[in-house]
Amino acid sequence: MLQNLLPEGLPVTKQWLAKQTPDFDRHALDNLVKSRQLTPLASGVYIRPGTHLTWQGVVAALQTIFRTDLTVGGLTALELQGFAHYLPLSRQHAVHLYGKNALPTWLQNALPSVQLVRHSSLNSLGGAGLLTWEYDINERSFVASDIPGQRASAWPFTMSSPERAYLEVLNEVPDTISFEHADQLLQGMTTVSPRRMEQLLRKCTSVKLRRLFYWMAERHSYAWLKKLPKPEALDELGLGSGNRVLARGGRLDTKYHITVPEDMWTQVAPTTDKSGS
Repeated sequence: MLQNLLPEGLPVTKQWLAKQTPDFDRHALDNLVKSRQLTPLASGVYIRPGTHLTWQGVVAALQTIFRTDLTVGGLTALELQGFAHYLPLSRQHAVHLYGKNALPTWLQNALPSVQLVRHSSLNSLGGAGLLTWEYDINERSFVASDIPGQRASAWPFTMSSPERAYLEVLNEVPDTISFEHADQLLQGMTTVSPRRMEQLLRKCTSVKLRRLFYWMAERHSYAWLKKLPKPEALDELGLGSGNRVLARGGRLDTKYHITVPEDMWTQVAPTTDKSGS
């Protein structure tokens, strides 16, 4: 019975177990741990014995069992969806999560080869641009499940769409993401949805983010850019006023009123029209 209840690869809490059956009281849980039918990760947190714990399973549990607001976004969401081919080398694989809730302290030891990095979410975007995916426990992979009529998984996994994820990356420029890295990422994003991107830009209240997105996008000749509204037509916020210093010692772009790196200013954007959707 216990093996049927406990999902492979997902940590659970004693509160979650108690909701599954009244038999799992404190005394029963202690006996299950002593008999090695349950493996404790931390106080009140358990996994199946011998389970293969992955960051994907942990995130699925954080969203579904622990009920946090943490979602996969930024560089990690772009990587999972095939857009991040230029990633920094590191001993630990970084997984970027966005939300208000803090990461549980037990995760520090549970996934030694993974660095879970929490970022503050772009509050103005709300739930716009979030996709629900299935997490296949057996295959440890993802299947998009935001298509009407597709089977819903028992363990949904929410992450940022490519459009939202790219705005999350841009929000980190230049503090933790370089101009060059952000530009490299955009070079591969030929299939951006202009409908979804427009929705996100209309919700976005960050003047810096709006300006930087349009400056970056104009460096490339994607068809989807032509389908987006002019920045001043988004709403009453538009591009705001005043200059923003994003690259110290850089050059001021007089159209978007942001300072950009001198070496990127001198680069010539491609002139060929690239296909989009």
